[in-house]
Amino acid sequence: MDKILEALVSSNHSVPVKKAIVKRVVEAAEREVTEEQCQALYTVTTRLILLGEDVFQKQVGFQVMEAYARYHRAEFEQFFTKDFVLALLQQGYCQLDRKDPAIMDYIHCCLRLLISCPSVLDIFTVIQVEVLRIVCERPEPFLCARLSALLADFVQCIPRDKSAVLFCQQLVRTISYFHCPAGQERELREYVGQVTKVSTLLQNIWKAEPATLLPSLQEVFAIISSTDSGFDPSIALASLVQHIPLQMITVLIKSLTTDQNVKDASMTKALCRMIDWLSWPLAQHVDTWVIALLKGLASVQKFTILIDVTLLKIELVFNRLWYPIVRQGALVVLSHMLLSFQHSPEAFHLVVPRVVPLVQSLRTDGLPSSKAFLLQFTDLIHCMIYQYSGFPELYDHILEAIKDLTKPGEEKIKLVLNQSAWTSQSSSCASGLLRHVGKSETGKTGLINLGNTCYMNSIIQTLFMATDFRRHVLSLHLNGANVLMKKLQLLFAFLGHTQRAAYAPRNFFESSRPPWFNAGSQQDCSEYLRFLLDRLHEEEKTLQLLESAKPKAVSSGVTASKDLVDQPCTQGGEERTLIERMFGGRLSTGIRCMQCNSISEKEEPFTDLSLAFCPSTTSKGGPQTEASLEEPKGPSQGSVNGGSEAPEQGSVKPPVSSVHFLSVTNEPPLSVPDLVNYFLAPEILDEENAYFCEKCSSLQQAVRTIKVVTAPEYLILTLLRFSYDAKCHVRRKILDNVTIPPLMRLPMHASSSTRDPSSLLKVDSPESIENQAKKLKPSQKDEEEEVQSVPYVLSSVVMHSGVSSESGHYYSYGRDFNGADGRQHPANHFVQEEDLGNGQIELSPATCSAFTIPPKETEALICRGQEAKDWLLFNDSRVTFTSFQSVQNVTSRFPKDTAYVLIYRKQDLTECNINEGVASNGMRLSTEPPLQKELLDAITKDNKLYLQEQELNARTQALQASSSSCSFRPNGSDDNDPPGSCGPSGGGGGGGGLNTISRLVF
Repeated sequence: MDKILEALVSSNHSVPVKKAIVKRVVEAAEREVTEEQCQALYTVTTRLILLGEDVFQKQVGFQVMEAYARYHRAEFEQFFTKDFVLALLQQGYCQLDRKDPAIMDYIHCCLRLLISCPSVLDIFTVIQVEVLRIVCERPEPFLCARLSALLADFVQCIPRDKSAVLFCQQLVRTISYFHCPAGQERELREYVGQVTKVSTLLQNIWKAEPATLLPSLQEVFAIISSTDSGFDPSIALASLVQHIPLQMITVLIKSLTTDQNVKDASMTKALCRMIDWLSWPLAQHVDTWVIALLKGLASVQKFTILIDVTLLKIELVFNRLWYPIVRQGALVVLSHMLLSFQHSPEAFHLVVPRVVPLVQSLRTDGLPSSKAFLLQFTDLIHCMIYQYSGFPELYDHILEAIKDLTKPGEEKIKLVLNQSAWTSQSSSCASGLLRHVGKSETGKTGLINLGNTCYMNSIIQTLFMATDFRRHVLSLHLNGANVLMKKLQLLFAFLGHTQRAAYAPRNFFESSRPPWFNAGSQQDCSEYLRFLLDRLHEEEKTLQLLESAKPKAVSSGVTASKDLVDQPCTQGGEERTLIERMFGGRLSTGIRCMQCNSISEKEEPFTDLSLAFCPSTTSKGGPQTEASLEEPKGPSQGSVNGGSEAPEQGSVKPPVSSVHFLSVTNEPPLSVPDLVNYFLAPEILDEENAYFCEKCSSLQQAVRTIKVVTAPEYLILTLLRFSYDAKCHVRRKILDNVTIPPLMRLPMHASSSTRDPSSLLKVDSPESIENQAKKLKPSQKDEEEEVQSVPYVLSSVVMHSGVSSESGHYYSYGRDFNGADGRQHPANHFVQEEDLGNGQIELSPATCSAFTIPPKETEALICRGQEAKDWLLFNDSRVTFTSFQSVQNVTSRFPKDTAYVLIYRKQDLTECNINEGVASNGMRLSTEPPLQKELLDAITKDNKLYLQEQELNARTQALQASSSSCSFRPNGSDDNDPPGSCGPSGGGGGGGGLNTISRLVF
């Protein structure tokens, strides 16, 4: 026997010889062997098992020990005692460390051989104590996995009662210290397998002793909610989630979210780490627990935590979509986070740049599950684009990438959005300001929405982009006058020079808000614009009167009213206000009695033209009758002259039964010049709207014409998109797309004071209605003498996103004339060729209708605009570069987003030759005026305050990394009711096996 034992440990024999020796030793186990020989044999085999140089030696040791322990059980029981086990677990074996997994494997094997012996009970008792000590020492995953395998086979070794609770808690904490040792696929698989064994052990203990479950979960939360910056718990804790009974979700989440001892910073950490668990492969129900906690926090209005966690983790969750093994759960969480975060588009915009690459990958990765997953993903994207209107430059490439995929219906989108929103979020965080980020690449400043103030923000940005008006406002010397113009000047100065990404125009809002506008409610931007211009005009007129009433000796001093009129212009002996000089024009309304040919004519000022849609064009927005248009066809006076906005009798467009319009082209597509021509088209007044002729002393049929006799520097056009449904008694929106030309001409007639009255309308017969337009047209000679065509270039467009007049969102496009293309569009760009028989109509200065420039010139202009980046998109706090193509295509891409207010800038015939200084008309200032000291001081003070705020925020974040604040974000839309960008009327499974390393996510 001694020679056999020596042969077992010798390394001088070949493998066949060793196998033969092992066979003889195993056969000898059945024969009589002395106790000393057995003990020696067990010692040798123990050394082979624990200290063997190769796998073969270890296998030999296990094989021989098992054979002799079966036939010589008493001798083996004397060898494998509790003291021997205790020494192995506490001291190791020879040079073998006690933490070596080979010791755990050896004990596991010996327990199987000794299971029927009474002494094994004493060994179980020893192991119960030792395993608790071992897990408290935070063993590595490989050792913990071997321990779990042992305890799974011998549950008698698991601590009992109170020790069982402590053991589970310590095992949970041990898992939190796990880390993945390497990046090779084999090692990753081993690591996942090790963690799975440990989590399965805990599951078995929880089932056997339910009292251990809740303390274990409390330990999990204590670990993941730790704010210790030096400890980052392992995502291997995610392996436990799949073993927690789902029926406990409601109770546990309610307990966590209502516990006053759980601080917001701890809850934020816990939620962030739970979201990190989405990266753990094979773990089930992680998404269920994450969403349950998100909903629980929303139910108790913990919106501070939800906002911060969403913005911190939304990109990580999105990145999990690239990995099929965790993709489905990640999409569930991503959907909930995005759909519930409805107060601002910021979270969605964080992942927008990643959408198209993911879509392209899903199309080409070849996985059978990717197609179904892509449809789920694009449904989510359509919901988000619908929710947050006003960002066509962000969404256009996404819509192009998914245009061939099925789009969910509007009702389905609304249902999803309504079910997902956080409840009562507006009341809990309404007072919070948005946290600012750096300025966009445009260098322009946005305007913070103060609560449904997008109507004001879009108008302010539009006026700011009216370059000449802005420069004149900034050049005024108001000397501290407390007037609205002074506040507008200060606002313009901040928009041009503040370091803030977005400015809050509170003072200007309070001063400029019409008294009938309720604060916090949605309002009409065109109504606000008229009121604002009227206020500024009347204010300056009042100052002019006060100035003129002062004695000459006193008035020679510098005063606010005098400085308001920085470049005096007169009309009819009176100085014109800045509003009149910039936006004021005059219309001549003439009415000719068709019975006696007598003519009545008067001139009126205007600041904008309200353009109605021809009845045949209102196909999308409501009833198809002329009576549905409640707005008058006549001009909106804007009260520049201080009068009422209500048109006088005779100038209001009557119901369809009594008013007929002469033929206007109905050929699609409808364009802005079409609407201008319709506005200027002659009208027949008869029946209930017949004209009372003073000469005839009776009601007579008459023809009314409207002509522009003074063209404004900035032509404001308001598209009357809201029609009245007499049947349902509601206002509906006309959603027809209107082509917006970048360049346009406006016909301007000579004033009535200089024109021969006989050149007015000449109608041969009132019965010949069908040829009226042709017959009412003046002769070419008269038109050449009295009509000139004034060129205009598009400056700004205010868009309304929504399907009704009661809700929606405003944003605006503006052209930056400060760029390299600032003096383009010379007048000769408007000259067109004569008709060569191809359908092109000659449009010369003699033409008396509005028209656009040739398509080739337009295309060239658009290309120049794209290169120069001279178009900007303003959406409250957000300002981005865009292109004129975006302006033209926005309605076709987003049917609810329609042009509402347009501003065109007059182009002087001599402007293309002006290089510097003031243009010939005195209205062009080629450079930005220097800031006056008062404005400069205010901006300097605020910029210093802004830097101090940034420094304080940085210090606070450094000291309290986990602190959170209830604050909205600068890219947020307004209008909290309806949610998002003014509500739904606004704006707009995976799988895969563990078969490649790229699909393991850590």
